[in-house]
Amino acid sequence: MAADTGTGGGLSQLEDHYNTFITEQDIAEITGAGLNWIRLPIPYWAIETWPGEPFLAKTSWKYILRVLGWARKYGLRVNLDLHTIPGSQNGYNHSGKLGQVNFLNGVMGIANAQRTLNYIRIITEFIAQQEYLDVVPMFGIVNEALLSTIGKDQLTDFYLEAHNMIRGITGLGAGNGPFISIHDGFVGLDSWAGFLPGSDRINIDTHPYFAFDNEPNDSPIATGLGSDAGGIWPAQACNAWGPDINSSRSDFGVTIAGEFSNGYNDCGLFLKGTSSYTPSYGGDCNLWQDASTWNDTVIDGVKAFALASMDATQNWFFWTWKIGNSTANNRVESPLWSYQLGLEGGWIPTDPREAVGACAAQGVSQPWNQTFQSWQTGGVGAGTIAATATAEFGVWPPAQISGVAVDQMAFVPTYTPTGSVATLPPPTLTATTKSISEGNGWFDSSDTTSAATAIAGCSYPNAWDAISATVPATLNHIPLHPTLILY
Repeated sequence: MAADTGTGGGLSQLEDHYNTFITEQDIAEITGAGLNWIRLPIPYWAIETWPGEPFLAKTSWKYILRVLGWARKYGLRVNLDLHTIPGSQNGYNHSGKLGQVNFLNGVMGIANAQRTLNYIRIITEFIAQQEYLDVVPMFGIVNEALLSTIGKDQLTDFYLEAHNMIRGITGLGAGNGPFISIHDGFVGLDSWAGFLPGSDRINIDTHPYFAFDNEPNDSPIATGLGSDAGGIWPAQACNAWGPDINSSRSDFGVTIAGEFSNGYNDCGLFLKGTSSYTPSYGGDCNLWQDASTWNDTVIDGVKAFALASMDATQNWFFWTWKIGNSTANNRVESPLWSYQLGLEGGWIPTDPREAVGACAAQGVSQPWNQTFQSWQTGGVGAGTIAATATAEFGVWPPAQISGVAVDQMAFVPTYTPTGSVATLPPPTLTATTKSISEGNGWFDSSDTTSAATAIAGCSYPNAWDAISATVPATLNHIPLHPTLILY
């Protein structure tokens, strides 16, 4: 964008998008649609960037603040989701860069994780303030970490460290800071059963999609009206997602579907080919890129799938609220992914409660006793993590990560906590007379630790391209697990 010097070019395009795409009317419409939460992705560069990173630093924050203000005004709660991680947590383009996983993986894996913890801390300090405590009751600390590359033990080490840091800031128990939301890592909810028993308000987030399962998914959805609508797809949603999510509520605790859509296939502009999967839809995608051609059986079929998905997941966030029109033809070319367009077109219910009973109508039922254990929701026992868990995962940084030989772990580059903390500024109130506080951006005044920064005199590989980097042959940094350092 910086190189785009034509009319309307340049980096100002990004800020124009922030300023105009999501408006107050959107937030009002979300409330009017019977919804009560939004999931708001936030990039770490809302806080800062480091030299060499091609991101627009700090610009988005004022627009994030604006959405938080609108959410308060219209009675919406916010799941604030840290969507990008230094070095990339999954190698997908929405992590900041398509390609390598350099978070908790490879030569810069520990350093990137140290930096990530600092950004989690800065965001926590802001949203734990009284002014935002009830607006942001959930904080997703790492979006879609790729567990198959990183390793579950390493992720658990990180999540335990983050949990202890966050609760050190907010205090323990319901009303003290947000739920800490973690993603299932694409390995299934059952893999996380019994996770960190006694922790304080950790919930798990799963992203159920058929679009990326590498199947042709060409079974018809336009099969009739009413109870005949949707073909196999409503039952598919109920069977694939409902029982697992209810089991997770019993075996893990609070479980949400942080993303789902009507995309039962992988058709849509900018959808195909944007990730690691191979586009696989067995039919004609032209139909699914132009909703103006849909007849009543298509609309009823998609709506039946939406209702079943909502009922199966229960606590859900749709990805995404709206999609801009294609500049080629002035229409939405991924209509299965736009909630707003679905409301207008009739394949999204105007009242989400219409979904209740959709899975029972498909003959699918997985009972849940509707009761969480006290510690899972910040009650008695919250914050008293079982000794067996702290003994197994209580060492930070982890003693071993993927991509680094055991005998080289002592030499991997790390950062030192001596940098300046880049706090998030509060909004500027413009009323002539103020009767409320806007906060100062920092909840816990006793939290005075400096930020992670490069060690003076040390040379670091590119933090986003370090999988094949060479581990230093000598110790030229602070050891990961220091005991006695002699000079």
